[in-house]
Amino acid sequence: MTLKKIDNGSYFDFGKTSSVYARYRDIYPKELYEKLRALGVAADNTSWLDLGTGTGVLPENLYNPNAEISAADISEQQIAFAKDKAEKNGHSINYCCLPAENTGFSDSSFDCITAAQCFFYFDRDKMRVEINRMLKPGGKFIKIFMGWDENDPVALESQNLVLKLNKSWESAKSALEDINDNLFPGKVSESFYADLPFTRESWHGRMCACRGTLASMNSETFALWEKEHIKMLERFPKEFSVKHIIYITHFIVP
Repeated sequence: MTLKKIDNGSYFDFGKTSSVYARYRDIYPKELYEKLRALGVAADNTSWLDLGTGTGVLPENLYNPNAEISAADISEQQIAFAKDKAEKNGHSINYCCLPAENTGFSDSSFDCITAAQCFFYFDRDKMRVEINRMLKPGGKFIKIFMGWDENDPVALESQNLVLKLNKSWESAKSALEDINDNLFPGKVSESFYADLPFTRESWHGRMCACRGTLASMNSETFALWEKEHIKMLERFPKEFSVKHIIYITHFIVP
């Protein structure tokens, strides 16, 4: 995939990260799930769609057998991992390999639609129409983004190492620009910090699953980055925390 607004149009493919994404990106803090539940996500007798679901992190962690849950992603590899996880957990989730801008779901199908770590990849104007079409009257659309604090020492060194080998990568630039977008009237936004626990292995896996490394580097460059990153992490404790900031933006769509 290439998008002019992302990393200066450089190619990336999250399908290449599916195995490490499934293993290392289930890192959202408990407080985020509590806030999403308070907004009505996956409430009893409601229907919820998670767009850009990846390996199904949100649907799995917010699963409620008394809600109808659907989740979509454009990557067949990501959806395959999501389906496998749901089967192992005994969860009934309708996972679909579909583009967010043209899902094919019926009009007024959902009480709530979410998009975590992904909305800035979509066509904004098409998404406004598609979300408005799919939501029931008075339904909610919720955007979520979580990124590391660039002042965190581990995150800063890891980020700089990626930039050393992948100069096109723009990290969270597009996501942060998207946070302030007034997609619909009545926007409500909040943010909070969380110190997330990692080991050297799990932080390395988390970095492997980011857009700037495995998703976009060729095999030779990735191997070089991986070797240097593992060596870099030896200077830090075996267990540590990395400060992240989490943004939640929601709209009630008339």
